[in-house]
Amino acid sequence: QGERPKKSLISVSHTWVIDPTWKKNMNRCVALLIFYISITSAFSSPPSFLRSSSSKPVVSIRGGSTELKMSEISAGFKLPDVTLKEGQANYEKPVDVNLSDLLKGKKVAIFGVPGAFTPGCSKSHLPSFITAQEELKAKGVDLTICVATNDAYVMEAWGSSSGGAEAGIRFLSDANAELARALNLVIESPVMVRCGRFSLIAEDGVVTNYFSAAENSSNTWAPNVLSSL
Repeated sequence: QGERPKKSLISVSHTWVIDPTWKKNMNRCVALLIFYISITSAFSSPPSFLRSSSSKPVVSIRGGSTELKMSEISAGFKLPDVTLKEGQANYEKPVDVNLSDLLKGKKVAIFGVPGAFTPGCSKSHLPSFITAQEELKAKGVDLTICVATNDAYVMEAWGSSSGGAEAGIRFLSDANAELARALNLVIESPVMVRCGRFSLIAEDGVVTNYFSAAENSSNTWAPNVLSSL
């Protein structure tokens, strides 16, 4: 009998090539997913994978801005020793205002807004404190302060044009967001760093009453502040 033919082992190597069209479609899918999250988050609560049931900070995407949410302060919090800016009439150079010095020995109402001249702040929050000045003074409040991260010139213009300055409210610029960061109320946005909405009463620099806008913006308006005094 003749010899059986030997079987030969053939090694075949495979080279995987990614189709450029498939890669392009995947990139489009990722872009559409990000766009979907941004749009839906602007009108509703963040998607489930961005929510957290714990008290740890969570990231939310809302209206094109990314906000790192931290626990807000409460009564007993000592306000930080920061320097704010106060604009002057006739475009004079803004002056430094040390917050600790300003609050020393006084009962003070402070309210913060996301931006000067913005609708909610100009139509509701600020006017509520303008009309409440006499009632606040009757409750022992020596001074009312409005803060925002707009520059001192913008804050001075807002105070003058709104009638707030004439009513006795001090308009202070937290342009470096030092106070906003200390209160865990920083809102990062593509345009500028903003301060979350809040109101508080402080005596000698220590917070006695704090009002958050987390549930409803109207919780920070003057009528709600007055009802607690």
